[in-house]
Amino acid sequence: MAGTPRTNIRGNALPLTGCQVLVSRARKQADALSSALRKLGCQVTEIPFIAIRRPASWRPLDAALRNLANYDWLILTSVNGVEALFARMKKKGLDAAALAHLKIAAIGPATARAIQEHGLNVAVTPAEYVAESVVRALRRRVGGKHVLLVRAKVARDVIPRELRNEGAEIDIVEAYRTVAPASSSKRLRALLASRTRKPHAITFTSSSTVRNFVGLLGLSSARAALKKRAPYHGVHSASIGPVTSATLREFRLPVDIEAREYTIPGLVAAIVRESRTIRRSR
Repeated sequence: MAGTPRTNIRGNALPLTGCQVLVSRARKQADALSSALRKLGCQVTEIPFIAIRRPASWRPLDAALRNLANYDWLILTSVNGVEALFARMKKKGLDAAALAHLKIAAIGPATARAIQEHGLNVAVTPAEYVAESVVRALRRRVGGKHVLLVRAKVARDVIPRELRNEGAEIDIVEAYRTVAPASSSKRLRALLASRTRKPHAITFTSSSTVRNFVGLLGLSSARAALKKRAPYHGVHSASIGPVTSATLREFRLPVDIEAREYTIPGLVAAIVRESRTIRRSR
């Protein structure tokens, strides 16, 4: 990136000066990642690989809301799920007090904060922000209990399968869907073809962002976009954690950067660690 390097108040160059990163989060959620990268000197382009849509039917969630008194646990796996749940509760004339009797488990600190903003306590936030860690945290606590799992339409089956093995009765309800925005395909292709704006790295913050990246480009073009002509030379994938990385590998796409802590700050830290490498990719 041409121009005078950006510096902090002490006059030191910011660690991501010269880096160009494509942020692929849904439009409403992109700002936290984009702002953190920009503060470190990065040039950010936002092209959403996912958009949040209402479920195909509200009936399963509405049925669960009518029967909240029968549940012992509520599991929420994303901020999107929290927002969708409370929006539907409001539509049905329910407030957070309707959930006060439940023990609540959240995957990740962002999800926990979103729940706490509604005045509810979170009983379990696992040490690692993946489904397997939720299972380990709940394994001895849900036997014989009735559990409500609120999530996206497309999601892994680790939590319900493993907790049912522990004797839990689990109802899974779809609160939202993720889709690939059609308008992003043209923008993504143009960015990848640009000599001056082509990113050093593309962020992948969920398995859905990986699947939709492939859907927007086609599998062969997606592989070509991340192929390195020489070591470190090309566009790098930056994954938020092992589940997202596993989805990249399912499509035979490289995992060039992976966060050690499976959060947005963790992803930013991983990009900073690899910044010298990715800046050499031109």
